[in-house]
Amino acid sequence: MSDMRRRDFITLLGGAAAWPLAARAQQPTRTLKVGTVAGTPKSSPQWVAFERRMVELGYQEGRNFSFDFLQAASADEYEALYRKLAAREPDVILAIGPEIGLKSALAVTRTVPIVMIAIDYDPLARGYITSLARPSGNITGVVFQQIELAAKRIQLIKDGFPDRLAATMFWDKFSADQWEAARSTAAKLGLQLSGIELREPPYDYEAALDQAPLDHRGMLIVPTSPSFFRDRARLADFALRHRILSMFVFREWVDAGGLLCYGPSITALFGRVAEFVDRMARGAKPADLPVEQPTRFEMVVNLKTAKAIGIELPTAILLRADEVIE
Repeated sequence: MSDMRRRDFITLLGGAAAWPLAARAQQPTRTLKVGTVAGTPKSSPQWVAFERRMVELGYQEGRNFSFDFLQAASADEYEALYRKLAAREPDVILAIGPEIGLKSALAVTRTVPIVMIAIDYDPLARGYITSLARPSGNITGVVFQQIELAAKRIQLIKDGFPDRLAATMFWDKFSADQWEAARSTAAKLGLQLSGIELREPPYDYEAALDQAPLDHRGMLIVPTSPSFFRDRARLADFALRHRILSMFVFREWVDAGGLLCYGPSITALFGRVAEFVDRMARGAKPADLPVEQPTRFEMVVNLKTAKAIGIELPTAILLRADEVIE
């Protein structure tokens, strides 16, 4: 197992938390061909973590491992790029992020093992797998539980900032389920939530904020999607310039200057995906590998940003935080 922080540990549903070390004792001698289509660049932190873990497991590009990485500029490109990928006959396919990734991968193969990284949807609810313990077919992987976490972030905001009565949430077609979960929870908790849909990339965040009611512009909630993650530095800077209290999904937003985040470690989970790939390289069938979910979540707070936008973070937030960036 990689040297993960305690909060990055993931429980394996239906089995032991770690696969036997003996299963990784010898590396395959042939070249393992892995391919993916992604909406974020290969230089993004999660892909760096995936490749780093592959190296730790004994795979080196150019020697016994090849990684065919195709980047999609929009959702419309996924299907064509997965067809292109399938023609190159990978041993394992990674289906990343939004539902269109898994849907497009399944459209080109029902036999090649697929490791899904379901960030923006629930594959069980959508019928892609029969259960978490025994997913069936040629799919297994990691589910990020973002639908449930979208509701949890609303709860954290309401508990931590009870005097804030209204907020704005940006969303796009990839994060529509997160928006619905957040809106439903906000209504129950008495938080007025104005949802602004972003449609055409590159997203115009200034125009989006202008669409929100004036009294909703002091707090911004951003779900996860390929575009929002790619724009994390832009969004953090945007919130800082407008002196907006901001809640994001992953710590990478807070590292870029966002105020708060709550969610699992995306880099730890992508490292875990490398271990799925390793297992399949040794002959394991996807249907026999339980789908995993994160069981550890972290709240990261950027105190420097809080000072810059002129707010004093409530004690409840600081006590709840797993890490405070000074």
